[in-house]
Amino acid sequence: MRKKSVVSGRVKKKSAGSAERSGRVYDSLRALIVRGQLAPGARIPEVDVAARLGVSRTPVRAALQRLEQEGYVVASPTQQARMTVAPLTKKDVRELLQIVGELEGIAAREAAGLESAARERVAKEMEALNSSFRRASASKDPAGALYDLDEKFHRRYVEAGAGPRLKAIHDAVKPQAERYIRMYVALLLDTAPTAGSEHEAIVEAIRSGSPAAAQRAVQTNWRHAADRIAKAIEVMGEQGERG
Repeated sequence: MRKKSVVSGRVKKKSAGSAERSGRVYDSLRALIVRGQLAPGARIPEVDVAARLGVSRTPVRAALQRLEQEGYVVASPTQQARMTVAPLTKKDVRELLQIVGELEGIAAREAAGLESAARERVAKEMEALNSSFRRASASKDPAGALYDLDEKFHRRYVEAGAGPRLKAIHDAVKPQAERYIRMYVALLLDTAPTAGSEHEAIVEAIRSGSPAAAQRAVQTNWRHAADRIAKAIEVMGEQGERG
């Protein structure tokens, strides 16, 4: 019985170690994809990734399978083992941002249902971030600042209103939208004042304790963001698509 217990313990430790390595590979690859350091359409050879990260191919394969399930990479239709970074397309961005809008809309609805003092704290912080967002839109090189401020603005009401399950789903999906925003943000500068006005509507709905209005304002903001990025894609082109 003792021997069986020792063997079982070793198996569990080995399994936990493999999962940890796979998680590290996943985090590293996802960060490279989201930041554009692995370009849309780029191949991801298992051997190269394993060598670069100092692991075997097994955790790399597991990480790629997870990334494929979440939409960050796609398998070749003729070679399933051959993975490439998912392309950036108009159709995909509309689906992604609609999902983000629905998830964040739920969070905003909950934030607007908080007691008045908590709502006011959230609204004040969001208002300050949006003021900085508007100032950044008038600066000489605002692209990076705009992205960061927009991200912080949305994150504030998500943190205030989302429960653990919603946050987990949101954290899995939102970085995919981040890929698009980072890639096309330079073409969105002229639309920043409009986005700022949409942010104001979200702030006011949360401050006034209007859950339905807060949810609707967030959904509207993300729907319009999808329209704005789709127009930017028309100018710059889809990235990573193969004929």
